[in-house]
Amino acid sequence: MIGSEKIRIAVIGGGAAGFFAAISCKQHHPDADVIIFEKSNKTLAKVKISGGGRCNVTHATFDINALSKNYPRGERQLRKAFSQFMTTDTVEWFESRGVQLITQEDNCIFPKAQDSQVVIDCLMHEVKKRNITIRLHSHIDKIDKANGGYNLAVREQDVLFCNKIIVAIGGQPKMRGLQWLADLGHRIESPVPSLFTFNMPDNSITKLMGVVVNPASVKIPGTKLQADGPLLITHWGMSGPAILKLSAWGARILEEKNYNFSILVNWLHPKTESDITNLVEHVILNLNSKMVKNTNPFGLPNRLWKFLLLKYAIPDDQRWGSLSKKIKNKLVQLLFVDEYVVSGKTTFKEEFVTCGGVALEDVNFKSMESKVCPGMYFTGEVLDIDGITGGFNFQSAWTTGFIAGKLG
Repeated sequence: MIGSEKIRIAVIGGGAAGFFAAISCKQHHPDADVIIFEKSNKTLAKVKISGGGRCNVTHATFDINALSKNYPRGERQLRKAFSQFMTTDTVEWFESRGVQLITQEDNCIFPKAQDSQVVIDCLMHEVKKRNITIRLHSHIDKIDKANGGYNLAVREQDVLFCNKIIVAIGGQPKMRGLQWLADLGHRIESPVPSLFTFNMPDNSITKLMGVVVNPASVKIPGTKLQADGPLLITHWGMSGPAILKLSAWGARILEEKNYNFSILVNWLHPKTESDITNLVEHVILNLNSKMVKNTNPFGLPNRLWKFLLLKYAIPDDQRWGSLSKKIKNKLVQLLFVDEYVVSGKTTFKEEFVTCGGVALEDVNFKSMESKVCPGMYFTGEVLDIDGITGGFNFQSAWTTGFIAGKLG
């Protein structure tokens, strides 16, 4: 209840951020009439498929400054928001409602059940318990400002007056999905993909699909972009956290390049060029009579080691002790700055994450209220906020949803 009259709150979008905002709204304003409008025939679709169907709920980073550094866009604003609802709050929220969580070695936090359905069931239970209405097939055609709130035109249904609106429509791949917010006066940062994999058509490394190197480091020459972590070779190119992080930080730069660029891979990260040179010298000294092809002293997957030797035309009968200076230098380079050409990207379709959305300067992050349209609040990826892989995008959804629901 705000003031003495019962209020109606419209939550536009039935994803993670929308559900969490609606639940927060009823928690803080139990007498409010809260309605979730979802344009499709199902809610929480992205939660269902995220993390390979397991749902990476959050990340075990419990320092606000450290956590905020995992967001290529929104770092400064989220520092303020995390002071209201942090990763510790997320863990407590779900576990207090019966969802047991576990932390993996990479600090990603998943349900102990390893099934996203337990997260969905928890959110649905809270919605039902708090008498929150869900309206499916309810696309909002138009929103008009009205005295004390907004009139919502719901497709083929009715026009509904709402005192407050929480916008939780998620990331939009095209500008047209955000145009109605621009029409209301909001500045929109044009959406482009984030968190995508790199396509390498016709490159023979794709024959190594399934090979993982952990950790590797990847950088894009001519830019400051560099990321490290597990690297996965796929049948179309490269993926894994190192690639996904690089795509997130470089979302706009790579879009400007039309997704045609080169990458340099350090297969022995965190070793430097000097470290690798010394390592090769050590191997030459201790394995001088051994065949280079048959030894693989660097801990790389054998398939990758043989691929690299073939790629750089190092002879099959080459022995470590008889390496010429030229071949030794070539070996150091293939381990430290192995080059590949990228031609295109692959996104995760339903799991897509976008760089872009409502400009952060148009939102008060203490309340998530629009500075342009009083009584309108934003949560989740509709904002120009996106995190790297590892549970960070869900955490920003929980955080901004909780704050928006306070209607503060």
